[in-house]
Amino acid sequence: MRQVFANARLVLADEIVSGHVSVTDGVISAIGSGVVPAGAEDMEGDYLLPGLVELHTDHVEGHLAPRPKVRWNPLAAMLAHDAQIAASGITTVFDSLRVWPDKKAVGMDGDAPLLIAALEAARAADALRADHFIHLRCEVPTDTVVQDAEAILKKTPVHLISLMDHTPGQRQFATIDQFRSYYMKKSGISAEEMDVIVSSRLDFHERYARENRAGLVALAHAHRCVVASHDDGTPEHVAEAVGDGVAIAEFPTTEEAARLSHEAGIRVLMGAPNLVRGGSHTGNVSAESLARGGRLDILSSDYVPSSLLWAAFDLTRRVPSIQLPEAVRMITKTPAEVAGLADRGEITAGRRADLVRVALAGEMPVVKGVWREGRRVA
Repeated sequence: MRQVFANARLVLADEIVSGHVSVTDGVISAIGSGVVPAGAEDMEGDYLLPGLVELHTDHVEGHLAPRPKVRWNPLAAMLAHDAQIAASGITTVFDSLRVWPDKKAVGMDGDAPLLIAALEAARAADALRADHFIHLRCEVPTDTVVQDAEAILKKTPVHLISLMDHTPGQRQFATIDQFRSYYMKKSGISAEEMDVIVSSRLDFHERYARENRAGLVALAHAHRCVVASHDDGTPEHVAEAVGDGVAIAEFPTTEEAARLSHEAGIRVLMGAPNLVRGGSHTGNVSAESLARGGRLDILSSDYVPSSLLWAAFDLTRRVPSIQLPEAVRMITKTPAEVAGLADRGEITAGRRADLVRVALAGEMPVVKGVWREGRRVA
């Protein structure tokens, strides 16, 4: 099947050009200007971007547990998540599913197997709009995390594993009070229950963290998964990440950790909500400051899918030295490359026809159409 998307401002890897894109059987076959082939779909001068590539979103968990102690049907949660992802212009998504065994914290411990089953059911029914991959978020200082991750890896293809450590008093939560406040609000846990959790987490970190990290790294490499570190904040954290063969530094909490990661060739990923809000919601380093220093490689929508596109356009206003093609690379080409997906992320001949039509409402980008491999999905 042949398609043509005409009269568009094409956001290429290094420039914006006016023209049209020809698609044959779901693959970009040519980029042109001048005479438009008959039967073309008129983009009316709107931007045409590559489909967005999202490496880290735990947004699906919000659909599974929309309120503290409320559990939704997992397939319905997955389909609602998928619809919102596609409507945000994201055509490739890595669903970040927690492997976080904790019998003392029901509702905080993750549901990776349940959500994987829902994803597989949706895929079998051909009900998905976006292309979904699995990202296991493994909480290192927990007793059975290695065994739990291994059980998933034996049954299910996993593309990305992140090494997380949410022990109170370090990394994302520099103080125990920060940890208590964040998770009590998020989960509805009482102060007394939180006392038990904090004590348990500190104990588990001492008992399990070092051995489990080594075990998870070995598992990831054995299964050829991309490895990400999470919330690195010190030179020691970065050195450990380098030694573990980490490819992505997710949400470094300090300027120093981001700089050292970037210098080591590790791609620095920050949250799009951090950028558009003007800072971190937990008081850590801002995405904007890293962008100004040339140390921001990838943006992630994290918990708000629509923030990804918004952040790319907003970045060009916040940091004038960054032009739109560079900002768009942070949400398309670069995440695709680091994930090993060489078939997408750029408008060029031979790549998948994953495309997003974008107009501006004032300064706000608005998604007006989304195509995955040439098929309209939103």
